[in-house]
Amino acid sequence: MLQCAMRVKRADRNLLPCDSPFARGWGGVYDPPMPEPKPIRLLPDHVANKIAAGEVVERPASVLKELIENALDAGATEIEVELLGGGRRLIRVTDNGSGMSRDDALMSVERHATSKIRDVDDIERVHTLGFRGEALAAIASVSRFELTTRPHDDLSGTTLSIAAGRMNQVSEAGAPPGTSILVRNLFFNVPARRKFLRTDQTELAHARQVFLVHALAHPQAGFRLVVEEKEVYRLAAGATLDERIRQLFGARLLESLRPVQYEDIEARVGGYAGLGRISRADRNEQYIFVNGRAASAAVVGHAIREAYNTIIPKGRHPVLFLFIDVDPEQVDVNVHPTKKEVRFRRTREVRDAVMKALDGALREEQGRAGPAPTPWTPPLSTGLASDRVEVPRIRISDLPELQPFAYPREEEEPPADADRPPEDARTGTRIEPVDDEAIGSAPWSWCRILGQAGGLYVVMETDGGMVLMDPHAAHERVLFERFMKQLLRRNVRSQGLLVPESVDLSPQDMECVQQHMDLLREMGFGIAEFGGDTVLVDALPSCLGNVSATSVLGQVARSLEEAGPRGGTERFAEERVAKAACKAAVKANDLLKVEEIEQLVVDLARADMPYTCPHGRPTIIFMSYRELNRKFGRE
Repeated sequence: MLQCAMRVKRADRNLLPCDSPFARGWGGVYDPPMPEPKPIRLLPDHVANKIAAGEVVERPASVLKELIENALDAGATEIEVELLGGGRRLIRVTDNGSGMSRDDALMSVERHATSKIRDVDDIERVHTLGFRGEALAAIASVSRFELTTRPHDDLSGTTLSIAAGRMNQVSEAGAPPGTSILVRNLFFNVPARRKFLRTDQTELAHARQVFLVHALAHPQAGFRLVVEEKEVYRLAAGATLDERIRQLFGARLLESLRPVQYEDIEARVGGYAGLGRISRADRNEQYIFVNGRAASAAVVGHAIREAYNTIIPKGRHPVLFLFIDVDPEQVDVNVHPTKKEVRFRRTREVRDAVMKALDGALREEQGRAGPAPTPWTPPLSTGLASDRVEVPRIRISDLPELQPFAYPREEEEPPADADRPPEDARTGTRIEPVDDEAIGSAPWSWCRILGQAGGLYVVMETDGGMVLMDPHAAHERVLFERFMKQLLRRNVRSQGLLVPESVDLSPQDMECVQQHMDLLREMGFGIAEFGGDTVLVDALPSCLGNVSATSVLGQVARSLEEAGPRGGTERFAEERVAKAACKAAVKANDLLKVEEIEQLVVDLARADMPYTCPHGRPTIIFMSYRELNRKFGRE
């Protein structure tokens, strides 16, 4: 019997694929059968619609997105959404937009039928959210679809009824001005797609996110959401962005946001940016809109990372509500089936605009008294010796002095050596004076030191509440900004190398270095071409410490190419300068006087970003009097 089986296998070996272990073991060669030639034919409309639905209609949230965008394109100021079963059983979107005539209603459910573009040139300047003209046809092909619409000037409307892409009924109907679209039993005729849908709760969460995104993008329109016959949201029309954020996310989050406002020839950037202390572990609370469309681009993500590079730790993401407006001819929205991704024709200009907008928002505190309260969490200690944590000590030798001081601190008599740069008592080095233009908006107007907690953290009283400060982190921030300002103002002291170092670069890096040779010299590099793709370096910026010219020059070349002259300068220098600031900052067990701590507080208050060190760790934790009263039950 075994021999019979072997004969069968040998006889059928040519039917096995060539990578089969059986074919390799026998030494056989796979000879696939020639397919029968078939004529090329056009697909029927209902098949083509189902294929299109696979790209456009992924889940109930995709349907809701297309219907809301159509309503907004029709000029609707009131949009009502109703969901049952997470959108699988029913999705209804009703608006008060322009409505459609009978002929337009019949045409709207045909593939590639649209009123938003006319020829190929219109694709290059799309002003609307939708433009392909395939959404309604795709939705109607995989559901039981009903459309009721009426123009404002007509006395009656039109109702269409479609099931699985087949028209069932067209009739005249009484209806209010606008359009109402009802989608039932999504994917009822495509069981394979229906099996891939998640639970009702999951699909509802995706649908609610679509609703929220469009409500944010268009605060001038009113939105209402009804889930399982219960009203979840009722958002009034004519709202501002901050009002809409407060309605959807609460007033507490809004207090931790800073307004973004920047405009140049290429782009206009607005919205709100979150401070570093409310960073998130993911990007779920980053809402990016390009010309009113919820979309993003790789260059925008790069600009956000660079803007927050020294504000939040690595692996954390800021909260953002960012609106980017550019000329429609300068952005391509036709690069993704769901239009989630766009491409800018002038990427560098858009990147620089976003970085400048975020930088301005994060440095401008808009007159606020200080950071929002940070909740206190009691230590989880059982009192055992093994639970004790050794804390590094920074001692203050003469703590009893408790006199409050204001900003900027006024000296009764100028020091005798006022004509020379002052000496930093904490490091023993001369420091450059800070220009008045660089003094930012202080987090407090006056302050006094009360003591220390754990032998390290300085406890202070301010006009707004109580502050805990980490002297090491605070000094890092002060030195970091001082070094960075020198670097960006091209007022950098160079440190000559004992032996000039030759650096071999790749052809691409060499081209970039040649283009920015003058800029590199202004940044403190002593650099000259040495022939081919080699340069000779005889000096480096002194604030970068002892680093290798080979590693630094390759990094700065790539940064300049990717982020432009200013952005590249900041990007390559930030990490190096942050390390130099960390090494020069006050250390554990350093003996500090009250006057030195006070000066550190003054310097920190003048910093552009006083709330975090260059590595993203907090420098201060603020608790307002209101928060203290709430904790003690006085409110």
